[in-house]
Formats: sequence, C-alpha cells, structure tokens
Amino acid sequence: MMNFILFCLLCGLYGVFGKDKEHKGKYSVPILDVKTRQMVVDINQTLQLGCRGRWELSWAFPSGLAKDQVQVEDSRCGRTGQQYCSSVTVSRSLTQHTGQFRCRYRHQTRKQISIYVYVTDSQQPFVDHPAMSPDVLYMKEKQPLVIPCRVTHPNTTTTLVKFPNHSLNPDQRNIIWNSKQGFIIRTPTFYYIGLFYCETISDGVAHKSRIYFVHRPVSNIMEVYLNSTGPVQALKGERLVLNCTATGELNTRVNITWDYPGKVNNTGSTFKRLLKHRTHMLFYNILTIPKLQRSDRGLYTCRVTSGENTKQQKVTVTVYDHPFIRLKPRHGSVMEVQAGQKSYRITPKLRAFPTPEVIWLKDGMVAAEQCSRYHIDGNSLVIRDVAEEDAGKYTVLVRIQEHGLYQNLTLTLVVNVRPQIGEKAVSPQDPGSVPQGSRQALHCTSHGVPPPHIQWLWHPCPPKGLPAAPQA
Repeated sequence: MMNFILFCLLCGLYGVFGKDKEHKGKYSVPILDVKTRQMVVDINQTLQLGCRGRWELSWAFPSGLAKDQVQVEDSRCGRTGQQYCSSVTVSRSLTQHTGQFRCRYRHQTRKQISIYVYVTDSQQPFVDHPAMSPDVLYMKEKQPLVIPCRVTHPNTTTTLVKFPNHSLNPDQRNIIWNSKQGFIIRTPTFYYIGLFYCETISDGVAHKSRIYFVHRPVSNIMEVYLNSTGPVQALKGERLVLNCTATGELNTRVNITWDYPGKVNNTGSTFKRLLKHRTHMLFYNILTIPKLQRSDRGLYTCRVTSGENTKQQKVTVTVYDHPFIRLKPRHGSVMEVQAGQKSYRITPKLRAFPTPEVIWLKDGMVAAEQCSRYHIDGNSLVIRDVAEEDAGKYTVLVRIQEHGLYQNLTLTLVVNVRPQIGEKAVSPQDPGSVPQGSRQALHCTSHGVPPPHIQWLWHPCPPKGLPAAPQA
C-alpha cells in the first residue's frame, strides 16, 4: 500500500514538472511556417503565412494593410487536435503592404513571433508614394530623429536629401540607414529642421520618396501674467474681463485654459489671440463674464501648458451686492504724538467699494493746502517733522459720488511738547549782593504740553571755608 501511494506522488510530481517544462519549451511562443526573419515577394503576388501555437492566435499587420485586404483562417491542428493554427492570405500584395507581420497569442499578446515582408516593385522602390502629401515629423530634444522613407527591397541603396539638393549619405555613426525604418539621425541638430526626401537610383532612373517636413516644437513658457496684479473686486451685475497673457520662444505652441467657479455652468466665454514678435510669441486668452453673480466669487486660475511644461497665475474675485463705506477710528478718536517726531501717520479703518475719494481736513480746512509737511498716502494723512502747531482736529471725508455715498470721521491729535524753562535760554547774570532783609523777586518762565508743574527749591549758602552745594 505504501509503495502504491509513493508511486502516485511521483506520478503527480512528474505531471506538474512535465507541464511546466512544456510551458517553457515548445510553443511557449507561436511558430511560423517560415524559418527566415524576412522575406521578399513581388508586387501582385499572393502572400501566405501560417502560424501554430498552444493557445488561440491573433495577427498584427503593417499599417498599410487594411483588414478587408487579408483573409485569416483559424483551425485546431496537431496530432491530437490540441494545438491552434492560423493562416493569413493576401491575394494581391501591394508595396504599401511592406512591413512587420506578427503572430501572437490572443490573450498573451507579448508572446509573439514576427516576420518582415518586403513587397518589391522596381517602379516604386519606396513604400510611401512620392505623390502623397508631406508628412510632418517632430524633432524631440535628446531623442533620435527617424525619417521613415522605408523601401520595398532590403538591398536598396538610398540617399537622404535636404531640400533643395543637399545630399547626405549614411555614415553609420550619426546618420544610419535601415531599410525597415528609414534614416535614423542619432543626435539631430537645428540643421535637420526643414524639408527632406529620400532618393534612390534603379536601372539608371532616379526615384524620390514622399516629402518629410521636420519641425522642432518648442515648449519653453517664458512668462505668464494677468491684467490684474491683485485681488479683483466687482459689483453684482457688472462685467468681468480677465486677460491671461503668455510669452514663449519662437515656434512655441501653448494651450491656455481657465478654472473658475462658473466654469461648470458655462457662465464665461473665452477669446484667444496669437501675436508673433521678432524674438518671441505672445498668446492671449481673455475670459469674460457678462453679468457677475454672487456665485461667481472665488479663485480664478489661468493655466498655460506647452509639452510637459506648465505655468499658472491665480487671482481672487470678490462680488459685492451693493456699494458701501465702512469708516471708524483705528485706536480711538484721540491720538497723541511727541513734538519733534520725524513723521506721524493718521490711518483710520476704512473699507469701501468701489474705491472712494478721500479728503483730509485740519480744523475745517483742506490739510494739504495748509502746510507742505502734510502728505496724503492712500487713505492716510502723513505729518512730517511733527510740531506743536500740528495739534487740532482732523476730519477725513470719504465719498463715492456715483452711488451717492458719503461718510466722515473726526479725530483729535494732541502734540506733546517737552517742558522748557525760558530763563535757561538767556545767559545767566550774577544778581550780586543784596541788602539783608530786602525783598527780591525771582522769575521762572516755562512752557510745555501738557502744561508743566513748577516747583521752587532753596539751597542755603555753605559756611565760610566750605565749597558751595551743587545746584539743582
């Protein structure tokens, strides 16, 4: 009994390893019925290819071969019918059928086998006919440039020509010729921008390929800016216009898009414009919202993309229902400053929309007309070299005439002056000796803001022979 169990286990292991060996061995990829990697057939000949594999098969054909030009037949095959076979028939081969034929597993397309078929025609050595419209090729930085003038026979000798007649022969270093791909320029420079075609001579007759236009796209976005440098404020019902401008190098092409609160509802419309200057390109995208609503407030983003490069600018839009003025003192209605201070700024708290007109008065008269030391800076009144005469009442008048809005605020400025004794400004004089018992008057004149307090101190004379006490 034990020997029977051991025998079954060995059979099971053999089955597992045998299946794995089969998976990695024959038919791990499909097999073609031709052993070569390339073949040449004449034009108008019938092309037949067969493929065999372990699972269901599918085909991939050259881009010039339409599905209705090929016939595919699938069947089960092999000694026990466990394999899958597929055959391809192209009854009338054309030069544009030149290319790679791939047989692969339908559900594992990476497992495939291929053959390159040349459909040759001595009268048309190039796959792409010269009468075809020019093909645009894009030169990308740090990538090879392929000029795909493929030929219909592997032994064709070809020359690359830059329009009008500058011939470039392959050197197998930077310019490489490949009959299945065309000319490969490993490190293309600006020289390879322009019109190119390929040329070959067959039986003494020169044949040309279609024309290829090589273009080097530039994606350097130099700068992006909006027509508003700060937050935008507007009234409900007004028209909003935001202009996004991008500058780029010559040959740059950009895409400018907007993100904004009303984009989902298509509340805005855009207008695009392009200008070419001698040294750069200018791209404009203007977003217009005819009538602003409260729902249009929020963040507006202009996004500029070119290739893999992206730049953007943002601005916040605030929408008010009505015009308004809000005015109040910043630190109380009475302000104090010290005389002699270099400058002093009176700034109330002011919020208003639209931007109001601001006028400052001092004691009922226009401040700026009273003294050249008074300067208006935005909503503030700046006093330079503060003096005692700057004390008084300052009134700020705020008005938005087009909407009939007016508001004013009066502030009191107190200028503190350090106390000074007038007699100190006069040279001191020795009163001399006075008769004992006589009456004398001493004067002390002082000034300051607030008014100073005067206190007299008496210092008796020292006894004879002792130094006098220091004076206060």
